[in-house]
Amino acid sequence: MSDPIGAFFDRLAGGGYERLLRKTRGTVRFELTGDDGVDLWHLTIADGRVAVSREPLDADALICTDRASFARMTRGEAKPLAAWLRNDLTIDGQFGFVVLLERLVAAPPGARHPRAMAGDRQESA
Repeated sequence: MSDPIGAFFDRLAGGGYERLLRKTRGTVRFELTGDDGVDLWHLTIADGRVAVSREPLDADALICTDRASFARMTRGEAKPLAAWLRNDLTIDGQFGFVVLLERLVAAPPGARHPRAMAGDRQESA
């Protein structure tokens, strides 16, 4: 089974310019806990470009959760804001990065873009 967390960060780092992030600047540190310790990931965003690092960096926000919860988020099975409301995810620093994470994680399984759904409705009318 592949690692959904590593795949998530690889996708962000390899994606090139990300229009969604064009006005965002900052670094987010992710601390993902598990039975064998804590995984650290750093996501640095600058004007639409994303860099991922496992090296310790200063961060504008710290997001903490367990690996299993974060893996569910990366697969679209859970949403970061809902996890925060359930206290499954905590943040220290700029809260806007949780909102941004909400937009970066995968869509729920079976989800369709609203424009595609509107087009389907127009075709069937």
